[in-house]
Amino acid sequence: MLHRVTQPVIAVALAAAVTGCFNSVEPVSEVQGATMGSSYSIKWVAQEDSLGAVALHAEIEAMLAEFDAEVSTWRPDSDLALFNAAAVGSCRDMPDSVLDLVRLAQELNRESGGAFDLTVGPLLRLWGFHGGDGRQVIPAEQEVERTLQRVGQRHLRIEGRQLCKDADVEVDVSSIAAGYMVDRVVEYLHSLGITSYMVEITGELKAAGLKPGNRPWRIAVEEPRDDNRVTHKVIALDGHGVSTSGDYRNYFEYEGQRYSHTFDPVSGRPVMHALASVTVLDPSTARADGLSTILLVKGPEAGWVYAVEHDIAALFVIRSGKGFVSRSTPRFKVLKRGKE
Repeated sequence: MLHRVTQPVIAVALAAAVTGCFNSVEPVSEVQGATMGSSYSIKWVAQEDSLGAVALHAEIEAMLAEFDAEVSTWRPDSDLALFNAAAVGSCRDMPDSVLDLVRLAQELNRESGGAFDLTVGPLLRLWGFHGGDGRQVIPAEQEVERTLQRVGQRHLRIEGRQLCKDADVEVDVSSIAAGYMVDRVVEYLHSLGITSYMVEITGELKAAGLKPGNRPWRIAVEEPRDDNRVTHKVIALDGHGVSTSGDYRNYFEYEGQRYSHTFDPVSGRPVMHALASVTVLDPSTARADGLSTILLVKGPEAGWVYAVEHDIAALFVIRSGKGFVSRSTPRFKVLKRGKE
């Protein structure tokens, strides 16, 4: 029997309550809105000469709208959608955002031995996770092998300001797009002289500085449950981005086996192991976004070895019987204590 869970794919590192009434001359300001099929929230400690919330909100909305026009795979007129529709062997001029994301993806792909890949879209469609009639299926091995011919970042290259492809690949940057925009918004806040903030976009976030009362920004990492949200661990952040990847918000079950929406780009199959979620801290939120995907693909054993060897700050939450056990890398423990 096929059982499908249709909750949207979201990161599970969420902002803990940070608003309220403060007896301070430095109030916490906040703007929020919708983006990338989800939402965003930006909180900051306003200074005397800070840009007003209305003006800042307008600038953030404009940044996000421009980004959507560049990288969205849901609108056929975006720069990335036009590239995906172009013929094999063609090149197209691309905006900085697309080139930045592809360069980061190529770096992550090389470092991870192919565990990270922006071109797995055809695999998701084959297994019923993206597009089509929404039905999940277990495809035949021949279908998987045929689809893998359209997967692989090795088929992409950057020439100057152009992105080129030598196979019928499709690029989808959603696995690192939110983290990338978090970093872009943080850069914008810094340009305004704002140094205490928490920026969250579709669950990926970064925080720095202190709130009024010299209190740190805190985030809650969820326990990876299918039924509801329960806080697993609370972490104070100062200058690091955080990203969580998990297999429990979008999956289907067939004959008692769980099939995740996270795919191994090498095998062409969903990851199937005991690692329920992994949270990564990194100065670059975009890189944290990519690293959390890599570790989830690699799993509880190989992912752990990779994280320790590359000095990644990561929290692994692993299924054990009917519950979960967590395991933190040495770098994660150091950052959680607030020390470099």
